[in-house]
Order: sequence, then structure tokens, then C-alpha cells
Amino acid sequence: MKTKIENNTLTIFLEGRVDSNNAAQLEKDVFEAVEESNCTDVIIDAGRLEYISSAGLRVLMKLRKTLNKPLPVINVSLSIYDILDTTGFTEILDVRKAMRQISIDDCLQIASGGNGRIYRIDDETIVKVFSNCGKVSLDYVNEELNNAKTAFVAGVPTAISFDTVKCGEYYGIVYEMIDSKTLSKAIVDEPGKIEEYAEKYASFIKEFQDIHIPGDKFRQARDVYNSKIDALKPSLTDEELAVMHEIADCIAVTDTLIHGDPHSGNIMIKDGELMFIDMTDVCYGPKSLDNGALFRDLISAPKSTPQACEYSMGMPAPLALQLGQLFFMKYSGISDPAQLGEYLKSVGLVYAFNVGAYIGAFAEVNEDARKKLDSVVNNVIRSIVIPNKDALKYLLSQK
Repeated sequence: MKTKIENNTLTIFLEGRVDSNNAAQLEKDVFEAVEESNCTDVIIDAGRLEYISSAGLRVLMKLRKTLNKPLPVINVSLSIYDILDTTGFTEILDVRKAMRQISIDDCLQIASGGNGRIYRIDDETIVKVFSNCGKVSLDYVNEELNNAKTAFVAGVPTAISFDTVKCGEYYGIVYEMIDSKTLSKAIVDEPGKIEEYAEKYASFIKEFQDIHIPGDKFRQARDVYNSKIDALKPSLTDEELAVMHEIADCIAVTDTLIHGDPHSGNIMIKDGELMFIDMTDVCYGPKSLDNGALFRDLISAPKSTPQACEYSMGMPAPLALQLGQLFFMKYSGISDPAQLGEYLKSVGLVYAFNVGAYIGAFAEVNEDARKKLDSVVNNVIRSIVIPNKDALKYLLSQK
């Protein structure tokens, strides 16, 4: 048995066989390590565990009861998982199978987004590798996997997801092979059909926003935004922070979903139908929040950050802006330019709140966001969001 302490977490590495011959010694060693570490969390790493008998399982049971909290058992091989599953320990412990290691060295890259690249593994599967924003946590990746599985079962048009894998130093998710093109790529390849694609895009988003999924399978956007706003505490006065929370508290509680990042680079085509491939930020919430995100990618970004727009969406900025104008015309049913401009002002206001609410959390993990923090606080939160708090409270309260 080996141990490691990191971030107030004790990891215990089990190796070889655990049976009646050594279970008593293992129990002694485990509890001594827990007591001496004084850590709040304990993880069992079973990556090199070859066999565990009932005597060894009882040691894990005793540790779980003593800790009185979930006990993660990670890197579990298929043979060990079968033992845990057969004995019911997958219901008692937080069992996590070992991840497959796959190579993408010879794989064709077919798409790229804000936080990952998509590679074709074979004729049946693709892998999304989270490599565009530094190393992301396994919890972050697993959240997308869980959201994708839950959404698919509930009838959301999204790809079938399989498992979490390691691709070198990065994590990835394996999905079914859909089509070799994202919606962005299809528009780039056939710009003459942009109005047809905009019509299909608008219908797809409206149909998605009308899907009702009762229960508590996803988080509420109200809770998500309030959590993000907490990261702004060092940058805002108490009064300003209170206003941001006041706005967030008005976000409608719904049983319909928002995607969080529904731009055309996150949508692929299967048999002529559109389908989401990025489900990290999916939660319950009012459609205005997704419309604000679409304004960000299709109206604001092409004008203010054209290179970033092309990088994240896979589409030149002028084409993205053209798509944005057509999309919102089709989505809103407004063809008069002046009326459409007024409609987009309200959508843009929600976008401003989105940027303001998220910038603090982004700045904690992203260097570019840290550089923009002061500018967003002064030019967005203080100049746009707070002065328009009443309009935002109304817009966000509408389901």
C-alpha cells in the first residue's frame, strides 16, 4: 500500500491481491494512514489492484462507514469492477472505472471549438479532446458526459456518448460518429445556402428550447449564475455585487433547457438533421439566456474579436455576422431592419449580463479573461448591466 497527500486529500494506492491473508494488515495500515494524514477526503486508487476478496471488501466498507461520506474508488479495472458490481459495492462506494488511453496521432481533426478539438477515431466514433483551454479537470469533463447522456435519454438531439478517455495529457469524451461536418463547416463549404442553413438553425434552436424535462436532472440557470457571480466579489462593491445577484435571482425557474454555448461550431449534421455535440453548460433556464449566447457568437464576436470568432466557430467573421442577421430574422420572425435592431438590443442586453456574470469565474482559470476583467467590470457591468437592471430582471423572468 502506498499513499499520497495533495490538497487535503489522502490517496491510498492498492496493489496486487487483497484477501484473507493480508486484509487485517491492510486495515491497520489504512486507518493509521487516515489518522496520521488528518485529511478531510480519502480516495482509493485501484489502478494496480489485481484481486480483492470479501475480506478486503469489508475493509473498504469499514472505511466508508468511518468516514461517513462517499468513498471514491478510482481507476478500477474491468475485473475489479465486476467483483464490486456483483457484490453490490458499486451502490455503496463511488466506483470509477479506469479510463482508456487512446492515441489521436494518426486521427483526422474534423472540428475545433472554444475548449476542444474533435478527431475521427474510426467509421463509428469520434473523440472530443479538451485541449484548447489548458488542462481541464476530470470533473468538468464528466459533467459534459453526464449532461450528454441525460439529455439524450430525455430526447434532446445530441450525439450518443460513450466514455471518458485520456488522450496523452488531456481528457476526452468518445461520441458516435455523426457527420464529418459541423454546421459552421457546412456553411463555409456552401455559402450560397446560408439562408437555408439559417432557417434550419433557427428551427433547431426553437425546437430545443421547447423540450420539457421535468424533475431535477439538470441545474437551474439561476443557481449557476449566482455561483458565477460570487467570483466577482473582489472586483465589485458590496452594492454592485448585490445588484448582480438581484438580477440573477429573477432568472425564471423552468423545466426547459438552455444549451449555454449553442453556436454553429457546436452543432453537427447527421442525415440532414442538426445535433448538439457540446453539452458542458446545459441547464434549466429561460430561452433568453441562450439567445444572449447566440448574440455573443453571431453578432458581437464577429465585430469585436473576428480572429477569436473564427477560431472558436470555425467560420470567417463576415460569414458569421451574415449568419447572425439571418438567424435572428428567422428566429424572431422580424424582417424589418429597424424592428430587428430593437429586438437585438434586448438580446444584447442579456448577453452583457452573461459576460458580466461569468467573467470573474473565467478570470480564475484563464489568462485572457484575467486581462479583460477590469474592462468588463467597468465597461459592461457598471456601464450597461447595473443601469439596466430592471429591464434585465424582466427579460430574464420570462420563460
